[in-house]
Amino acid sequence: MNWKLIAILISLLPLLFLFIFSPVSITEIFSVGLVPFIISVIFSLTKVFLQAFRFKYFVDKFLDYKIASSFKLISVRIGSEFVTNTTPSYIGGEIVRIAWLTKNKVPAGIAAWIATMEIIADVFVGTILALFAGIIALYNGAILIGTIIILISSLIFGFWLIVVIFSAHYNIQLPKFMTKLIKRFSSRERADTIINYTNSAISDLCTMSRENFNSKRTIKIFFVGIVITFFAFACLGASFLVLGGLAESNLDLYKSILATAASTQLGSLPITVGGSGLTELGLWAYVSGLDHLPSINDVLEDSHLDVIISWRIASYHIPLVIMWLFMMKLTIDKKFTFGKNSQD
Repeated sequence: MNWKLIAILISLLPLLFLFIFSPVSITEIFSVGLVPFIISVIFSLTKVFLQAFRFKYFVDKFLDYKIASSFKLISVRIGSEFVTNTTPSYIGGEIVRIAWLTKNKVPAGIAAWIATMEIIADVFVGTILALFAGIIALYNGAILIGTIIILISSLIFGFWLIVVIFSAHYNIQLPKFMTKLIKRFSSRERADTIINYTNSAISDLCTMSRENFNSKRTIKIFFVGIVITFFAFACLGASFLVLGGLAESNLDLYKSILATAASTQLGSLPITVGGSGLTELGLWAYVSGLDHLPSINDVLEDSHLDVIISWRIASYHIPLVIMWLFMMKLTIDKKFTFGKNSQD
């Protein structure tokens, strides 16, 4: 369990640095008011719940049979989100969900397919919104931040588009450099097991892609997933609007959704855990209409900083504690212990 506590502490470091090196105080952070802060937290938790409901929806529809209660599926999704939010590039939660599904006798290929559909839904909605945000930023003269957002979003969208196209036409296998890394850091027997299992799951996933991408039923399920994902992003935007509207009179829901989507894309860079620091910087840059390389003072002395930090606490750190509680329940559940087979 130690890594979970370490991950939370690491995610707090950017906030600690801001409190130490900036004029922003804890009093200013919570000057937004208790009621707006609580409403922001509620919107943020609603976003997490919608993602969990999407997971339940995909599992129910793609399996055509019930493997667990709705509460259990939602709990697993929320718990796995803790891993997502404490790793670089928001990765890792999918592995937890795939492991849980396979331990509940779901074929590895179908489990990987469900996880991939979730990723594609998040990438599709997130990158499209971020691209709109980047284009609007360019139109308003914020050349630097607009260009950065468009480049990052295009790369992420392009990567997953290639993965989808290739998986629908070819059998993908682990790249050689990854197999070498696995063999280097694992025993020969364990490395062979991991590589063979992963390649088998990827092969099954490719088969699922070929069978499902031209299916009207799959398109309908995915469309519903896209709608749920959009509302999840809208809730994230609303969580910022509640607080950001106190400092920015012309801020509306549309701008808030684009701003938070853009900051999420910047936070996906594999530099910090859960995008800590990058997300705050990205949101500040977008709201400020950044058109040049900023100095440290530009960031630390900006009037938006206290609101942005308040939003980050409401949208990330408080939900992270809730996710941690669900993750703890998941890891101590006798039906799902990592490294052991399910007793079901």
